[in-house]
Amino acid sequence: MKVPTTSWTIVMTCGVVSIDLSLAHQPVLSAILLWFAAAVWVLLTGVLGLPLIFERGRLAREAASPGVLTIVAATAVLGSRLALGGYRIVAAVLLAVAAVECAVLIGPVLRRWVTPTVGISFVAGVAADSVALLSGTLAMPYRARWLVFVALALVLVALGLYAFAAARFDVRQLLTGRGDHWIAGGALAISALSAARATQAADALGLFDHEALTVGALVLWCAAMAWLPVLIVAEIARPRVSLGLPRWATGFPIGMYAACSFVVGEVTGITGIVDFARGWTWVAVAATVLLLAGLARGLVPRPRSFPGTDALGASSGDGRAAP
Repeated sequence: MKVPTTSWTIVMTCGVVSIDLSLAHQPVLSAILLWFAAAVWVLLTGVLGLPLIFERGRLAREAASPGVLTIVAATAVLGSRLALGGYRIVAAVLLAVAAVECAVLIGPVLRRWVTPTVGISFVAGVAADSVALLSGTLAMPYRARWLVFVALALVLVALGLYAFAAARFDVRQLLTGRGDHWIAGGALAISALSAARATQAADALGLFDHEALTVGALVLWCAAMAWLPVLIVAEIARPRVSLGLPRWATGFPIGMYAACSFVVGEVTGITGIVDFARGWTWVAVAATVLLLAGLARGLVPRPRSFPGTDALGASSGDGRAAP
């Protein structure tokens, strides 16, 4: 059975919700999701990542879809959470890996871009932003000013990619999308988070006036939040109850709304934003629990029924119990 490339959204979701829980001072729950995300990352690296390198022609085939860039976002988000936990060397290695992945994959994805754009296409910007986030996160412990400039440059690249995707977005996806349409808002949320983290690093390292960066992060947060009621109303108007793999692309933006609100609230000093983050964290946790339950259910093999017999073991021919 072929494992879809977008399986990396499992790592993205669990990684960002682990960040939420860490910022909400829930270390045990945060650690559980962190190590689950790390285990899935290792598994998918063997199942999906290595074949892209060693199987001739596979990289070219997979790069036909923006979904391949979820490998970049998963790697960098996991690295960001590890950096918060003090695993700086591992996080630095993941930054290098994510940067190489992004450099190799972004070109083929853009060359084969298909319109109209669907939700997963916004991952192009998310990939750049995730590397920016990890760069800004590592800039402070390593006192690496150059990483702040890298982070800010990548945020600008991500915003350009977002505008490129948004201009081609099919708004009908809000009602017909299978879950990835939430990335339309989540992509701006991670831009706000990356900008806010870069702002913190610039302040800590004494780089230029960070007031403009603070305003920029707040503007991006407001733009991301403008998507949230639209996405919620679309869910109510057209309920999609499936908990399959496409829904993991919903879990990531939900978690990202809490993460960006924590950091933006901190850099701006607006306590109401942090209060929202604390409450929304539990929405993200609930969504992740549901997704994990759906994943577990999908992995459990269903019992096979014999021809002519229904699920209760009754014969479909004469109504008598099967022997």
